[in-house]
Amino acid sequence: MKRFLSILLTAATVLTLSACGSSSSSTASSDTAASETDTTKDTNDTVVIGTMNLVNADLIAQYEEYYENELGLPVKLVTFDSGKDVNTALAAGSVDISELGSSPSALGLSSGTDFKVFWIGDILGAAESLVVKNDSGINSVQDLVGKKIATPFASTSHYSLLNAIKSEGINENDVTLLDLQPADIYAAWQRGDIDGAYIWYPVLDQLLEDGKVITHSGELAEKDIITGDLNVVRTEFAEKHPDVVVNYVKAQIKGNNLLLNDSETAAAEIASVLEISEEDAASQITQYEYLTAEEQIDFIENKLPSVLKNTADFLVEQDSIKSALSLDEFKDKVTTEYIEEAIK
Repeated sequence: MKRFLSILLTAATVLTLSACGSSSSSTASSDTAASETDTTKDTNDTVVIGTMNLVNADLIAQYEEYYENELGLPVKLVTFDSGKDVNTALAAGSVDISELGSSPSALGLSSGTDFKVFWIGDILGAAESLVVKNDSGINSVQDLVGKKIATPFASTSHYSLLNAIKSEGINENDVTLLDLQPADIYAAWQRGDIDGAYIWYPVLDQLLEDGKVITHSGELAEKDIITGDLNVVRTEFAEKHPDVVVNYVKAQIKGNNLLLNDSETAAAEIASVLEISEEDAASQITQYEYLTAEEQIDFIENKLPSVLKNTADFLVEQDSIKSALSLDEFKDKVTTEYIEEAIK
């Protein structure tokens, strides 16, 4: 996959947020996740890590038990279904470190949630796609006019879908957009209630059984409509336990190295965590972009603030949030200090 180095990636507003979803079919519900995180935060000696089981170094860290063995504190791992749930948990202080899509990251920060972005899990390619039914009569984005297309609103998929429509000169009001969560999208697809959806795995794979891809996030990235999955940490936790964050980054670097240099082993480990076939895992790996630690430092310092700013400004236009942080404010919300320490 072409390497993209120019990446696009209180509480009441945060409750409206949604994000990239899990690649696993066995994620915990948001209620379960909330109850688990609430109970773990009774102690100051446990680090609560949020995962969305996205196909990146996090899954390898889970398989290798890097978190349990190397972070330096007892670990509680909680699986979230969406960035909405992650943002809610971050705002409540019930999760310390987590994966979070680029769109909900921009939304959460602009909504006042106090966290910092310190690692880029992946850049989205074909792992998020616009899929339509084979018999829908849709063969291009232009054909979406008059059709019903579902996506989780305020997610990276929503952001990509809106930009795909906009880039073709289509008025979004000419397309019926439905705000549905992944499981509801699959149900609506089966009932014939929708013509298509912009979505991620595992629902993406289910829709492709009788559907086809019109465009995907990798193609949109070539038009500078780029999204990704980030890793964030609550500022308060990072200030108290910087060593834990550094060790977390070291775990991501190990996982990234496996993805970049031994994709066969990486696929086997990811397949084990997600309980999917190694063939499916290998295919999904090719649909993401992974950056080395050195590439991440350059991007986070020079690109990420404007990426988040552009994302937030776009979502202000969609009335997802009332206002966006300034560019300087976003600069204060990203950091390379933990990567720099991890690679010393």
